[in-house]
Amino acid sequence: MAKRVALCAAIAAGFAGCISGPPSCPNSERLIRQLETEMATNLDRRSVRAKFDQYQKYASGRLDATAGTNTWRDKTGNCRLNWYDALMRDQLHAPGEVERFSRAFHQTLLDETQGLRRAVALAAQRLDVDPHSKGKVVSPRKATDAREMIMRTLAEARQSWDAALAPLSDEEKNDLRANAYDVTTKQVVGNGHTFPDKAAGRRICDSMEKMNRRALIEAAVAVIPLTGREFLERLKTWPRGQHLTVPGVEGELREVIRTQAGQILIGGTGDNVYDLDALPEVSAVVDLGGNDTYREGTLSAQRPVMIVLDLGGNDTYRGEKPGIQGGAVCGVSLLVDVAGDDQYEAQDVAQGACVAGIGILIDDAGNDTYRGLRRNQGSAMGGIALLVDRAGDDGYHSSLYAQGFGGPLGVGVLADLAGADHYYAGGKWPDPYDDTPGYDGWSQGVGAGPRRIGNGGVGMLLDGGGDDIYECDYFSHGGGYWFAVGIARDFGGNDERVGATRLAYGGSERTEKRFLRWGVGFQAHYGVGFLIDDEGNDSYGGTIVGLGFAWDVGVAGLLDFAGNDQYRLHSGGTGYEAAFGILFDHGGDDTYGGPGYGAASDKVSYHPAPDCGGNFSFSINIGGKDSYGGESLNDVDQERGSSGGFFIDRESNPAGAAVIEAH
Repeated sequence: MAKRVALCAAIAAGFAGCISGPPSCPNSERLIRQLETEMATNLDRRSVRAKFDQYQKYASGRLDATAGTNTWRDKTGNCRLNWYDALMRDQLHAPGEVERFSRAFHQTLLDETQGLRRAVALAAQRLDVDPHSKGKVVSPRKATDAREMIMRTLAEARQSWDAALAPLSDEEKNDLRANAYDVTTKQVVGNGHTFPDKAAGRRICDSMEKMNRRALIEAAVAVIPLTGREFLERLKTWPRGQHLTVPGVEGELREVIRTQAGQILIGGTGDNVYDLDALPEVSAVVDLGGNDTYREGTLSAQRPVMIVLDLGGNDTYRGEKPGIQGGAVCGVSLLVDVAGDDQYEAQDVAQGACVAGIGILIDDAGNDTYRGLRRNQGSAMGGIALLVDRAGDDGYHSSLYAQGFGGPLGVGVLADLAGADHYYAGGKWPDPYDDTPGYDGWSQGVGAGPRRIGNGGVGMLLDGGGDDIYECDYFSHGGGYWFAVGIARDFGGNDERVGATRLAYGGSERTEKRFLRWGVGFQAHYGVGFLIDDEGNDSYGGTIVGLGFAWDVGVAGLLDFAGNDQYRLHSGGTGYEAAFGILFDHGGDDTYGGPGYGAASDKVSYHPAPDCGGNFSFSINIGGKDSYGGESLNDVDQERGSSGGFFIDRESNPAGAAVIEAH
């Protein structure tokens, strides 16, 4: 226990060290304190705190039984992350930890000078690495300095990548390069909860666990200086030089720089075409402007680092191979696009994604479109994956493991800082359930481990503002599954979560009836999942098991801090099979789709009673005139289903609340 307390203290200290926040606590922090106080007070008032403590003890015991090499049923501790473990052992305070982490990550990215470095530091901490600082980077003042910085960056990234692989044998390295993508992605064509080849999946996870994670983080830190705004502006002063001709490049090419870590191409301001896989000796491209086209751009043992810096124009990035467009399969990939309305078209492991590596895509401006199939748009397994879009009204379209997804030993983040955006995830492969229709999704702020293979990581979707639309299919939008953490957070705007995708992935009519099961703030099988919305008049859709729904040991929550909101499901804020579900709404006149909010069953079939403690459900609404299934239930306090079911609707001043006897 002392070790866990020390870990939580270290996590809190990490937040303080990584950001310098506003002088006073933001509204969200005050509301989180109110939520935690409400839950603790009502557990005590109803004399069920002992049952909740028993549930928490039981959950911690299951973690102990599966820690390290321990096995309990089909559960093991391989690839388990300490932050996940800490959240599960103190579930009453998990909402606060998740709120602070997601807010800290968002705030760091708003800083265009040191923000990305700090964001990588936060991600590294979640991967149990305490990253060391290499000092403040000074932007170069001359183009010749820029040349030296790119050369040095390539060398350092390559050196760190080699160090990351050093603990593996040659056989393991070759296996990782040859099979990591096939086993974890290509073979998954449905049943997204696991990998078809479980033995190979475990072997890949074991190899990733052996990698030098600190060196992997150092590879990410090495490329960050190339993303700085001042540095990118200085690149625009690159001298014209002579016009070169290189097979694989169409258009003006100003210079070819040869280094031991690979060649660097300097493209001009016209419209260029780069066939990157026809340029196997090229490890970096700097394009000074124009409407350019980039094809493919995969990594290999000979080219484990790929950097693309495009300074302007409406560009097109297109390819079908895995590991492109800031996507990495066994390596390090960075793509920075400074300006323009850009199109990103790919299939797998692309657009800020990784399988055993580092994948970063930064798009600074423009109305952009991102389209992929699997493991893209901020999707990580065995490393860190970031997609940061700083401005514009953007569209994100994918099918599986995307838009802020964290697999084993991965932190995957999609952060869109501004604009009215549209997110689509799913619509391709039918879900694995025989009793309900729909498609698999596993996207939009989801952490998941492949069942019976490895524990999951941390997936996070952050949207900074604008009126956004979210479409998603099964297991999507703020959810955790199989020893993992998933977070979706929207900081502003009137947002619409429409539930299941409205059309199939390719744009045709769906062949499956619209049905969303497991979505919009959920967890299943030892997960931690939260959906947080800070402002706006929002709507939350779905069909069943969502809106703060927890199933089988774990905690899930939907937290909305302001606005007149609509919750379209029949129920929410519910826990089943020894689990803890939360729905918290502050302010506004809200509408709920039915009377089942905050209900807790007194039955548990997965775990022994009374050892497991039972089920715990909280539906808490503070302020406003609210309607539940057409019935006005304001200023009431009810026990629902069992002693673990809390339905609380209060005025802003809790002292004014009336109490209705349990029924």
